[in-house]
Amino acid sequence: MKKRIGVVLVLVSALLLNGCGASGSGGNKGAAGGGQASIKVGVIDSYTGGAAVYANEALEGFKLAINQAAEKGGPKIEIITRDDEFKVDKSTSWAKELVMQQRVDILAGTINSAGSLAVSQYAKDTKTPFLVWGGMSEKITGESGHRYVFGLLPNTAMIGKAGAVQMSKTSYKNYWLAGSDYEYGRSVVNGLWANLQKLNPGVVKVNESWWRVGETDFTPYINAIRNAKPDAVIVGTGGADIVAFMKALQTTGLAKEIPVWIHTAPDSATLSPLGSAAPEGVLGTNPYFSYFPETAENKAFVEAFKKAYNKEPASFGLYGYLTGQYLVSAIEKAGSTDKEKIIDALEGMTVDSPVGKVTLRKEDHQVMLPMFYGKTAKAGDKVTATELVSLNADQFMPTVDEVLKTRTK
Repeated sequence: MKKRIGVVLVLVSALLLNGCGASGSGGNKGAAGGGQASIKVGVIDSYTGGAAVYANEALEGFKLAINQAAEKGGPKIEIITRDDEFKVDKSTSWAKELVMQQRVDILAGTINSAGSLAVSQYAKDTKTPFLVWGGMSEKITGESGHRYVFGLLPNTAMIGKAGAVQMSKTSYKNYWLAGSDYEYGRSVVNGLWANLQKLNPGVVKVNESWWRVGETDFTPYINAIRNAKPDAVIVGTGGADIVAFMKALQTTGLAKEIPVWIHTAPDSATLSPLGSAAPEGVLGTNPYFSYFPETAENKAFVEAFKKAYNKEPASFGLYGYLTGQYLVSAIEKAGSTDKEKIIDALEGMTVDSPVGKVTLRKEDHQVMLPMFYGKTAKAGDKVTATELVSLNADQFMPTVDEVLKTRTK
């Protein structure tokens, strides 16, 4: 019996000495490239409920990027997913489980902005890089930003200012502000209004109204807006709510009477569920269209996405794809899957994306994507985006100084 125990102990010791036991990093710290580097990514997102379409598309884009890299001998990246059901407490619970039990090297995902902020704090405490491809709150890389969090999509400060640029080109003066009553909805509207007041000091807020997330009856809100007769309406909403509100605009005919602005109103993920019943004339910004810009890089991305998933990508497909591009490039640049070295490599990195060269700003870890704006209009048997205008990131991003000042408050 003693002899058998001694043999077991020798075998266990040998395994540990040869690195076969569990490690805190969960990854192979060897050189990147040649299929030798490996890393484990824990993805937390809302795979059930109204935001599932966006979460699934971001994951598809991420998988496409890392699969393309793997085919060329790039690093091995393992993905573990968890569904937070759009609930903040579940986001943090899964983050802890992924880091402590699954030993992931990287966290990613979280379309819920409040969930992104909660997971970000945990990532900071555990020194785990967190790649956000869903949460749009400007606080993520703004006042709550830190070394371990990166924003791989436009945040609400960027969206608000881009929207203000679009609306400043109009002659509208009297505005009604409205939207879903949560972090994203209010941040977009407040950001747009603050910037629009600077660009057009004569604008006036007539009134504002906010509805609960998941609202299905917009009649009282639309009636109040119609009775007030503002020149235009600014709306902050997303997920399933934006589709429901767009449907209400079409049903009530409000968009034919009063111009309405909504971020991602022209996005295919918003318009596709509505088909030919989508409202025309709705103004809005959007970071990506599968058909614009008409570049070789974008066409190649669309073709690859269609081949993999039998559909064209929308904005969140781009965000996930960008995240994969950045992670693969950072591992290769660092020559290692060491987390601190990956962070160093990511800071200031530029990649060739479907929308051109895109930089991940060093100082605040916010991606510098372009933005496009236009309005919805019928094209054949469907409604799409028309009259598109491009904005460079410098035209609507907060400056580094502005961002860093928020962190000192």
